[in-house]
Amino acid sequence: MFAEFLQYLFSGVTIGATYALVALGFTLVYNASHVINFAQGEFLMIGGMSTVSLLAMGVPLPLAIAMAVALAAVLGVALHKLAIAPARKADVITLIIITIGASIFLRGLAQIIWGKEFHAMPSFSATESVNVLGAVMYTQSLWVLAVAGVLVLLLALFFTRTLMGKAILATSMNPGAARLMGIRTQFVLMLAFMLAAVLGAMAGIMVAPVTLTAYDIGIMLGLKGFVAAAIGGMGSGVGAVVGGLLLGIAEAMTAGYISSDYKDAVAFLLILLILFFMPRGLFGARVAERV
Repeated sequence: MFAEFLQYLFSGVTIGATYALVALGFTLVYNASHVINFAQGEFLMIGGMSTVSLLAMGVPLPLAIAMAVALAAVLGVALHKLAIAPARKADVITLIIITIGASIFLRGLAQIIWGKEFHAMPSFSATESVNVLGAVMYTQSLWVLAVAGVLVLLLALFFTRTLMGKAILATSMNPGAARLMGIRTQFVLMLAFMLAAVLGAMAGIMVAPVTLTAYDIGIMLGLKGFVAAAIGGMGSGVGAVVGGLLLGIAEAMTAGYISSDYKDAVAFLLILLILFFMPRGLFGARVAERV
């Protein structure tokens, strides 16, 4: 019984770490612009699909990953430059609709390039799995957890130790004041889109050997990442990580102990329950507004 629980826990933490990275991408863009970037899931798809294609061409794995992440970063910058920046004076709802349109465009382009088939990526390690207290843990899961942990740590250092990271935080708190202090807020927003794209691509690359990848994989994983960000509290980095892990574990336990048919429903049930009692999420900032 304990081994079974541990098996579900390993599975939940693995997919939860992926949700956390996607949620961090949502949080980055939301903090910089208060826009919810619904194209975030497509960067996850681009990372996985690009890496699979490059590996098929004979490119070594480390170089393939670097090239796929670079492609996602370029597309993140292009999304800002070609879609968001020209409409920077539009209201937030319009900008969100633009990101939905960008998501549909990227997904359609991916379908033309790669087709509708699922694609497999080999595991990063020669050893497929290890036995932990009677439960089987795939070595790719360890890669997912390790890379997610390193990325979260690097992101925390970026925001606390670098001028550019502090510029993003300043822009999120008060864009007008940040502009008066000489911060180029449009550049900050572009950087946020680029970093969000990189996080999404890394999540897609890490999880591809576990879940396979396809042109439309970003739809559900992107939505789950958004749910994780909302559960944790939009704008909270800690909340994004906790929300992702909580969602992943809840899904795995539901699939294991009840039925996999209800796995996808868990995300939306969880967000309804948490937001009903805590409208700003688990770690969302409490603000008072004068009326």
